[in-house]
Amino acid sequence: MISVEQAKLGIIGLGYVGLPLAVEFGKRFPTCGFDVDAGRIADLRAGHDDTLEVTREELTQATRLVFSGRIDDLRRCNVYIVTVPTPLDRSKRPDLSLLEAACRTLGVLLEPGNVAIFESTVYPGATEEVCVPILESVSGRVCNRDFFVGYSPERINPGDREHRVTAIRKVTAGSTPETADFVDALYASIIAAGTHRASSIRVAEAAKVIENTQRDVNIALVNELALIFNRLGIDTQEVLQAAASKWNFLPFQPGLVGGHCIGVDPYYLTHKAQEIGYHPEVILAGRRINDSMGAYVADQVFKLMHRAGLQVRGARVLVLGLAFKENCPDVRNTRVIDVVRELQSYNLDVDIHDPWANPAAAEREYGVQLIDQPQAGCYDAIVVAVAHRQFRELGSKGIRAFGKPHCVLYDVKHILPARDVDGRL
Repeated sequence: MISVEQAKLGIIGLGYVGLPLAVEFGKRFPTCGFDVDAGRIADLRAGHDDTLEVTREELTQATRLVFSGRIDDLRRCNVYIVTVPTPLDRSKRPDLSLLEAACRTLGVLLEPGNVAIFESTVYPGATEEVCVPILESVSGRVCNRDFFVGYSPERINPGDREHRVTAIRKVTAGSTPETADFVDALYASIIAAGTHRASSIRVAEAAKVIENTQRDVNIALVNELALIFNRLGIDTQEVLQAAASKWNFLPFQPGLVGGHCIGVDPYYLTHKAQEIGYHPEVILAGRRINDSMGAYVADQVFKLMHRAGLQVRGARVLVLGLAFKENCPDVRNTRVIDVVRELQSYNLDVDIHDPWANPAAAEREYGVQLIDQPQAGCYDAIVVAVAHRQFRELGSKGIRAFGKPHCVLYDVKHILPARDVDGRL
C-alpha cells in the first residue's frame, strides 16, 4: 500500500463533482483530471468552467493539476477517483452504464498497489458487486491482493458557494482496514470540515442514499399537505409559517423535486430493497407524490386560465426557469420539464426562459429551446418555476410585464407575495 505522500491522483469525470475535487487535490498532489468530453477539456485548459462550480482563479491555484482526454495520461497515477454520473433509465431503474464504462477504462490502467476510489452514488453493495468484478476481469488482478478499493460518496451541492467540497464533512471507507486508513487520510488532507470513517463500503454507500431519501420523503409530505390545503382553499405558506412557530417543526417547503441526487437516489435504494424481496412503501409513495408535482402545477395553471375566461387552445405560456434549482446552470433531472410537457399536452404554446441554464444542454437533454429574453405583453400565463436571483429582482410587477392584461401568474417557488399571484403551491 502506498502512503498518502506518494499519491498521484487521476480523477475520472470532471463534472460538478469531479472538477472541484480535482482542483483541491491539484493544489497538493500531482493530479490528472480526465474526461471523455474534448470540449470540456479544452474549456478547462482555457480556464473556463461552464458549471460555474470553480472560478478561473481557483483553476489557476491548482498548480499540480493537468487536464486530459487521453487514457494514457492516467498511467502515471496510482490512485484513481471515479466521479461519473449514475442516473436513472426511462423506467426509473439505476443506470450504471457510465460507471461500468469507467471501471473498464480503469481496469486497463491498474497496477499492483493502486487504489481505486468511487464517489458515484450507488445502492449498497454496488461497488463490491458491480465495480470490483469488472476491475478484476479487465485487469487480470485480484482485489485486496493486487489493488484496493475505497468509497467516499460525493456530497456536493451545485450552486452553493458556502458549502463547497472542503466545507462538507467527507464519509470514507475502504475494502481493507489499511485501505480505509489510506482513503480517510487522503481526503483529510484537503477536507477542512474533517472526515467520518465508515466501518465498510456498504455502510458508506447506504449513508449517501439515505441522506437524500430522507429529504425526499419530507418534501413529499409537504407536497401532499399542499395538495390538501389547496383543495381546502388554505394558503400552504401561511400554514407552514404558523406551524414553524414551534421550535421543533422541520422547515421543508413544497416544490418540484429534481436534480442529480434527491430525485434519483431514493430509486437506487428502492431498487436494491426490491431485489432482496422487500417492497418499500413510504419511500416509493414519496417518490410518486414528488414525481407528480409537475403535472399538478400545469393542471392548476390550466384551470386558472379557464376560470379567467382565457382562450386556452393556442395560448402562450412563459415558464421562468429550467434548472433544477436556483442560481445554478444544472438542468440534470429537472422536473420543470414535467410542467412544460404537461402544458404542451393542453395545446399551449410554451416558451422557456432561464438566464442560468446552458441552451445547448437544454436542447440536448430535453429537446427544448430556451428564449434569450421574453417579450413584454405577450403571454396569457406565466409560471415562476425556479427562484433565480434575476426573477426575484424583477418582482411581481416586472414579471407581469411579460404578460397580457389578464395574464395568469403562478408561483411555484413562493418568491412573490400571495396577493400578487393567481396561484401557488
